[in-house]
Amino acid sequence: MVETKQKCTVTALAPSVTHANSIRETVSPTTSSMRVGDAELGRFDPAATLIRIHLVMAITGIGRATVYKLMSQPESGFPQSVKLTDSNARGAPVAWVLSEVLSWTRARIAARDEAAA
Repeated sequence: MVETKQKCTVTALAPSVTHANSIRETVSPTTSSMRVGDAELGRFDPAATLIRIHLVMAITGIGRATVYKLMSQPESGFPQSVKLTDSNARGAPVAWVLSEVLSWTRARIAARDEAAA
């Protein structure tokens, strides 16, 4: 059996960034693992894997401002970020738990399917 892989390149530009940050994803239909850059996310425990904003945006399909807006609305159910340092400064590094982001995405799909039924 030949395993086929689909490749998708997502490029995100922030207003203050002068170059493109590329996130390369390869999704394998047989193993359901995701490859981003040099890391294959299927090899890590999703409950203990932290991902940064660009990957959150690539997985959910929403923009940075919407991510933070949804985080501020408890009724949205969007996962909260995890502080990576003890800094309280604006712009301090944060990440999201991969399994929580995937669960939120699956919940949105399920809500769509329930509304269609």
